[in-house]
Amino acid sequence: MNTPDWITRTFPSVAKLRAGGDAAPGGTPAKVKPLRSTRERLNATLRQPEEALSPRVLRRTLEALRAIVDPQVSEVEGGRRAQEVAAWYAKATAPERRDLWLLMSEQFVADAARVKAAQAKFAAAVGTPDEAVAEVNYRRATVSPRRRLLQRFSVAPEGIRFLVDLRAEMSPFLKADKRLLALDVEMEYMFSTWFDVGFLELRRISWDSPASLIEKLIKYEAVHDIRSWADMKNRLDSDRRCYGFFHPRLPDEPLIFVEVALVDRIAQSITPLLDESADAADPRKATTAIFYSISNTQQGLRGVSFGDSLIKRVVETLKLEFAQLKTFATLSPIPGYRGWLGRNGTAMLARLSPKELAELGRAVGFEPPQPEHVLALLDKPQALAESSPVRRFMLRAAAHYLGREMLDGKPLDPVARFHLGNGARVEQLNWAGDLSPKGLKQSHGLMVNYLYDLKRLDKHRALLAQGRIAVSGQIESLL
Repeated sequence: MNTPDWITRTFPSVAKLRAGGDAAPGGTPAKVKPLRSTRERLNATLRQPEEALSPRVLRRTLEALRAIVDPQVSEVEGGRRAQEVAAWYAKATAPERRDLWLLMSEQFVADAARVKAAQAKFAAAVGTPDEAVAEVNYRRATVSPRRRLLQRFSVAPEGIRFLVDLRAEMSPFLKADKRLLALDVEMEYMFSTWFDVGFLELRRISWDSPASLIEKLIKYEAVHDIRSWADMKNRLDSDRRCYGFFHPRLPDEPLIFVEVALVDRIAQSITPLLDESADAADPRKATTAIFYSISNTQQGLRGVSFGDSLIKRVVETLKLEFAQLKTFATLSPIPGYRGWLGRNGTAMLARLSPKELAELGRAVGFEPPQPEHVLALLDKPQALAESSPVRRFMLRAAAHYLGREMLDGKPLDPVARFHLGNGARVEQLNWAGDLSPKGLKQSHGLMVNYLYDLKRLDKHRALLAQGRIAVSGQIESLL
C-alpha cells in the first residue's frame, strides 16, 4: 500500500474536523490552540479533539517522511517517496497539513548529543592542528535531517513549487504556533541557496509576452493596482520597460518584477505615468529611468533577498539599450508615514519654532494646534497651496520620518529600508504625488524619489552602516 492510500483510508476518522474549518471570518487564520507536541502525540493512543491525525496515523506519516531520507535509498527513490507524500498533501485538509508541518519541524532535528560532543571537541581543538577537522565535524553535526528531507522534496520537477507554496501556506500560522519556526527558518536557508541570484534569469516582459505571464503581473502587482488590460498595455508601452527574475524550476513565474518609465526628468506624480490616454514618448530621448513599482510575487520566498540585484541588473540592461540615460531614480510610496505621524504628531509639533507654531495654528483655526487639527485638513492635500503652513509641516515631518527615523539600525519605513539598503539616497518629496485611496491612506498622498547615484552607492551603504541616512540637499533643508 503506498503512502497516499494508507493515509487516505484514515480520512473518515477526521471528517468531522473538515467540516469545522480553520479560519476566522474574512479568511484570517484563527489562533491555533495549544497542542501537544508531536512527541507526546506519537506516544499516545487517543487523539484529542483539536488534533487532525490520530496518533496511529501520525506514526505512519512520520514513517513515510523518514523513508524519504533513508540513507539506504537512492536520491531518485527518495524523491519518488517524497512525491507520494506531496500527492497526499494536495488532498489533505488544512489541519492535516499542519500536522505534517509539525512533524517536519519537530521530528527532524539535529542529534543534540552528537552536537554537544562535536562542540566540545571543536572547543578543545582551537589553536591546534586539529582545529579545521574539528570545525568541519561540528558543522556537520549541526545540520538537521530536515535539510535532507527538503532536498528530497525538491528532486521532482514540481518539487520546488511544492515547497514554496507550502511555506507560503504555513506563514500566517507562525506567530501563533512557534513550533513551526524551525521548519520555516530551514526553508528560508534552503531557498536562499536555491534562489541565489546567480541562478536567476533576468527577462523583459512585454505586451508580446504570453497572456498567462501578463495575467500574473496583474495578479501580483503590489504597489499600484492594475485596473484593466488597457492599464496593463500602457505599462508595457514603447517608453516603458518591465523586467522580472525567473528561476529555471519556475520558468513561467516571475519571482519579482519591476516597472520602469523612461522620461526626461524625475517624476513627481504617479498620475501621468499611469495615464492610459497619454501618447508614448520617444524612449531614445529619455534621460531618466523611473522605477515606479517593484513587486515580490512569492510569499513562500519571504526573507530571500534579490530585489537589490534586480535593480542593478535592470540599470545595466537599460544603459546598454539607452546610452543617453543619466539618472536612475524611483517614484515610491511612503507606506508607514501616515501611521507614524498619527503616533508622533505631538513630537513633530514640538519641533516647530513659536512663530511656525502660531502660523500653523492660524491655518488650522486652533491655537495651539494639535495633531488632529492638522490631519483634519489632509483629506484633499491638492487643495493646499504651496505656501500653506500645513503643507510645510507635513513635508518637514516626512523628511524627518525618512531621513532620521530608524529601528535596529535600519530605516523605519519598509520601502526606504529597501532602497537605502541598496545604496540609494532620499532625493525629493512630492506633494500630492499619489491621490488614489491607497496613496491617501498610506501617506496623505505624499510620494518620494530615491536616487540611485551609481558612483555613490557604496558610500551611502557605508553611511547607513554608521546609523546615518543619505539625503539630498532638499531633504536636509527640511530637517
